[in-house]
Amino acid sequence: MGFQTPTDIQAQAIPLLLEGGRDFIGLAQTGTGKTAAFGLPLLDHLDAEWDHVQALVLAPTRELGQQIAEQLEKFAKHKKGLRTVAVYGGANIATQIAQLKKPRHVVIATPGRLIDLVKRKAIKLDRIQHLVLDEADEMLNMGFKDELDEILSFTPEDKCTWLFSATMPREIRRMVGQYMTAPLEVKVNQSSTVNQNIEHQFALVRHSDKSEAIARFLDLDPALYGVVFCRTRRDTQALAEELLKRGYRADALHGEMSQAQRDRVMLRFKQKHLQVLVATDVAARGID
Repeated sequence: MGFQTPTDIQAQAIPLLLEGGRDFIGLAQTGTGKTAAFGLPLLDHLDAEWDHVQALVLAPTRELGQQIAEQLEKFAKHKKGLRTVAVYGGANIATQIAQLKKPRHVVIATPGRLIDLVKRKAIKLDRIQHLVLDEADEMLNMGFKDELDEILSFTPEDKCTWLFSATMPREIRRMVGQYMTAPLEVKVNQSSTVNQNIEHQFALVRHSDKSEAIARFLDLDPALYGVVFCRTRRDTQALAEELLKRGYRADALHGEMSQAQRDRVMLRFKQKHLQVLVATDVAARGID
């Protein structure tokens, strides 16, 4: 599978999760290998001979959900018969309903679309044995508190809940107290998650000069290939259009694009047909 040395969260979480039978909290930043940390033990606990949904993984965005699904499918190749499916907003719900009519062992979902599917009776959650909440703090930041409460009410009380988050705000603690029982907790030293090869630079410029400053930065290295983060969808679109006018191969990625549009942009970026991807931080979660 391409692994040589486990990350800190993988080394600490995997042995505990393989034992099973306990709720779990994993505190680690985005990009530290959490998908393998919960994905490998999760697949180990599943029984391919049972034809119902045994595990549910919730993610805040479509992109992260897709990434998790891709990783789990790769891991599942080593366990014959396991089937996964990802369901999220922005995609054809009729297609997803058809996919759920076939036996699925793991469902990866965004909260809003999952509730829609439950209400349409396309999926039942009353027999799941494992629930994974990935990027739990981000789901709350995006306003999914009520949706999470509703989803959890559909699930059995005796399931194992594995919660992964970068931070533990008050609302996360409330969820832990309400829905989890004596969870094991692993916290990765935040300083150990930083890539030491990253060089940090910053420039103080007026807002009206930002496009010019970014263009000059790009001109320093014609081979530069990377992501520019913006706070809002409007800023993202405006900057991408400005860079295009200046002759740079740029495009935007934000939450108001359709799934097909997002997929096209990401494919162009992965194939390096784009030099610069201008994205909101939420839309960019899950990019690997």
